Amino acid sequence: MSAKTTTERTQFTGLMRFLHWLMAAMVLTMLGIGVAMVASLGDYHLLVSIHRPLGIGILILVVIRLVTRLSSTLPAFPPTMSPQERLAAHASEMLLYTLLFVQPLVGWGMLSAARYPIVLFGSLHLFPILPHSVVLYAFLREAHTILAYLLFLAFIAHFGAILFHTLIVRDGMLGRMVPWRVRAR
Repeated sequence: MSAKTTTERTQFTGLMRFLHWLMAAMVLTMLGIGVAMVASLGDYHLLVSIHRPLGIGILILVVIRLVTRLSSTLPAFPPTMSPQERLAAHASEMLLYTLLFVQPLVGWGMLSAARYPIVLFGSLHLFPILPHSVVLYAFLREAHTILAYLLFLAFIAHFGAILFHTLIVRDGMLGRMVPWRVRAR
């Protein structure tokens, strides 16, 4: 047996790291656009024209990312993490995956319920996934806002945990997901 097959994985796969950083940039962009949409009615239509296809892109990528994650060997957590921290890390990861999947679907459903066209690019439109209903639209619009705040908080918690492990504990946690290759210690 070669040393490579017995060596424990220290990083996520290249595809997983690429999808992670691409989606991080997309989510930060979406959160910024969401805030700008509320704050600036003058740019609203331009921002919405970016927001909708970006949301569908996130939905597609989170499905690809979840399939990739479930079919890959994951790097072990650092030994510095207690069982409770590992459980919290796993739960927060599942929360992020859930929010990244549900948030675009709620947005799509909200637009469907309002009978707004869901324009991706030019003449490419998505089909409605819910029937027209003003009540459903109002509910989903509120849910979309609440989920956006929850996604922002989960993102901040994730970022804070990585900073803690990188700057305070110094256990190499960030090295599992950095875009470049990291040598095993």
